[in-house]
Amino acid sequence: MSPRNDRSLSELLSDVFAQLAELIGKEFDLAKAELSSKASQVGLAFAMIGAGAVIMIPALVLLLFAAAAALMHAGFSDPIAYLLTGGGAILFAAILIGVGVSRMSSDALKPSITIEQLQRDKVAAKEMMR
Repeated sequence: MSPRNDRSLSELLSDVFAQLAELIGKEFDLAKAELSSKASQVGLAFAMIGAGAVIMIPALVLLLFAAAAALMHAGFSDPIAYLLTGGGAILFAAILIGVGVSRMSSDALKPSITIEQLQRDKVAAKEMMR
């Protein structure tokens, strides 16, 4: 489409609105693609947390027994050795859960690219209307 200098105001406004409608459609497509990517990220995070928990349970039990046995050999009583070992395991589990939850925070999943593009489009639309 070649630019013409003799177009009427209604033709110019029609072109502006057509381009704006096309831009909005493309922004929705971008938002859908980005949100789909973020949903995949959440699914993968859940799968990784679940797989890690399943694999870690038997290994952790063995390591906890070994740590308790080492504490008993170092002179701690059986209950104190098990208590210290269990407390360490709880602390480690809390750290893992915290990292997993932080990866699913609203900031991590926010469609930032789409939001930035919408801000640029808003400025461009204002410029087109001048």
